[in-house]
Amino acid sequence: MKKSIFVAVVVLASLYSCASRKTASDAYGNFEAEEIVVSAEAQGRLLQFSVEEGQLVNAGQRVGLIDTTMLALKRDQIIAQIRALDANIRGIEARIESQQHAEKNLIREKKRIEKLFSDSAATSRDVDEITTKLMVMEKTIESIRQEREAVIQKRLGVEKQLRQIEESLKRCWIENPVDGTVLEKYCEEHELVVAGRPLYKVADISELILRVYITGSQLPEVKIGQDVEVLIDKDKRKNQSFEGSVVWISDHAEFTPKVIQTKEERVNLVYAVKVRIRNDGRLKIGMPAEVRFKRGKDE
Repeated sequence: MKKSIFVAVVVLASLYSCASRKTASDAYGNFEAEEIVVSAEAQGRLLQFSVEEGQLVNAGQRVGLIDTTMLALKRDQIIAQIRALDANIRGIEARIESQQHAEKNLIREKKRIEKLFSDSAATSRDVDEITTKLMVMEKTIESIRQEREAVIQKRLGVEKQLRQIEESLKRCWIENPVDGTVLEKYCEEHELVVAGRPLYKVADISELILRVYITGSQLPEVKIGQDVEVLIDKDKRKNQSFEGSVVWISDHAEFTPKVIQTKEERVNLVYAVKVRIRNDGRLKIGMPAEVRFKRGKDE
């Protein structure tokens, strides 16, 4: 009788052990997302700031505005300076046109005197005088052209200043970089901010990453693109199952993270693996989960 009971216990233990091996998870970890901290790119008072934690925001959506008063005044000043330079350039070009007209008259006069000189009706002195006047006129026109070029270069420099101001004005608008959910908010409307100050944190949580760690002996069984079953706690005894896929495997080993509880496991070398899971709203950043790697029927 005792021998029969012993055999039954051994068989049950063996069956339980096999069942445990079939249902045991292969790896454990926590969910994470690619979080982006959006910071101010300008300095001033936060005139508008329409984000709240948990709010869905779109990529390119304007969610705030930093005071632009001083930049707008400086822009208007630079625009007035450009207009004054344009007027100066037009005046210089009018002078060049007038001098060129006078130059044409001198050229005609020179030809007339040279013809008279050839007919012995003018002296060499007359020819020298008209030639000298024409040379002076050419130098005058060249000098005015250089003056115009200097003003044009100055205008180009002022234009660059205007583009810088316009770029600074654009950066006063706070534009959300990605589609996602606001996770944290660090500032409130009407606060004074400086460039580089964090304003809020956003992440796309429609898909989450589960970072787990596997041992070197498990590494040959895992590959990029492999389907996995992801389990989270439903209650004390039951789990909820999700489908996921391996998107990244670390190429170097590291010591088991400190979140692993037992000392024996913490000193083992492991490889980090990222599993991507589509989130239906039940998954949260930081939530623990388990992974079972799907294998072929012969494994």
